[in-house]
Amino acid sequence: MPKGNLRICKEGHRFYKSSDCPNCPICERARKPNTGFLALLSAPAQRALIGAGIKTLKSLARHSETHIASLHGMGPTGIKILREALRKEGLSFRTEKK
Repeated sequence: MPKGNLRICKEGHRFYKSSDCPNCPICERARKPNTGFLALLSAPAQRALIGAGIKTLKSLARHSETHIASLHGMGPTGIKILREALRKEGLSFRTEKK
């Protein structure tokens, strides 16, 4: 017997969830990027960046690490991945204003 409550997303996918999270796992897999730095991140971290309008490393570099870390869904592992992706392209997070 599946765990959780049966849910149906707006696309008609049927899935079971035991949490209050409304995201359909089938839709999430279909949206996951296959290439680029976003593909390296977890789904919550991807949603955090896309929700903030960040889809490229150049746009990411316009933000401070503190700001990105404060986004809901972004954790320490995601920050580490982003720092490395920026470094590989010769970029870095914006310097904090003091």
